[in-house]
Amino acid sequence: MTQRLLVVGGAGFIGSHVVDAALARGLEVEVLDDLSTGKRQNLPAGVALHPLDVRTPEARRVVAEGKFDLLSVQAAQVDVRVSVRDPHRDVDINVLGLANILEGAAAGGVRRVVWASSGGVLYGEASVIPTPESGAKRPVSPYGVSKLAGEHLLRVLAALRGFEGIALRYANVYGPRQDPHGEAGVCSIFAGKLLAGEGITVFGTGRQTRDYVYVGDVARANLLALTGGWVPALDDPDAPAVNIGTGVETSVLDLAARFGRAVGAAPAITMAPARAGELDRSALDTAKAADRLAWRPDVSLDEGIAKLVDSLRREFR
Repeated sequence: MTQRLLVVGGAGFIGSHVVDAALARGLEVEVLDDLSTGKRQNLPAGVALHPLDVRTPEARRVVAEGKFDLLSVQAAQVDVRVSVRDPHRDVDINVLGLANILEGAAAGGVRRVVWASSGGVLYGEASVIPTPESGAKRPVSPYGVSKLAGEHLLRVLAALRGFEGIALRYANVYGPRQDPHGEAGVCSIFAGKLLAGEGITVFGTGRQTRDYVYVGDVARANLLALTGGWVPALDDPDAPAVNIGTGVETSVLDLAARFGRAVGAAPAITMAPARAGELDRSALDTAKAADRLAWRPDVSLDEGIAKLVDSLRREFR
């Protein structure tokens, strides 16, 4: 029998790639997305869309009554700077919204939930890099706090309500469909600016590092977590958590140079003060993903940058 999957936030950047991967795997897929940042055109024709906010009773009812076997929760407020300005919004969407969806999953008999957590913001300024799942949790932004709270909520409700829960701690995800005009997503912002013949802004020293992982690899990790045989124990707060990244640090200035080479024009860079709540260094240890999910990243940074630039060129045309 074909498994039914609901992707919450499925019209968004990462969620729509999860939808594509699930359809390619033969799953029956529906999407719940309020379209605040997601786009209907990101979805293939024929995929049912429920245009609802994750915090509403109607969204909970869709999850509870949809006869779904699997649930992928990608919806979130994801911008660190927005969280610093408005922490209440992060808690409202990323914690209370998640609780609402999970209660629907429990009522509807959903077997497995995979939730999009975040690696760098959860660990904060880590003492060990690449950072394993057992690393100390030192979030330095309300966004990081909301993700840590969401992980605990997922683990506890999974134990109390009887479903399986896995949290994927993403590194910095990039690739096609990432908004080049938004506040978050440095890769798409750099690509969009350079393709438009504009300069780019680098905040802080430019030597701060991130772990950049291609969205197609992230979608594949989600499918492995949703359909694989690994069932995490729930007695350890880190047991259901899996890092999804590359383990490689890349500085912002190096990233800018790579995008310059991809578009064929050296970037004009304006330096600006560092922003509150942002990290100095971040990269994730992915040994657990290899062991539990049989997942490793396939797409190199330069390959992924080329894919992103090509997709934006087509969009701009």
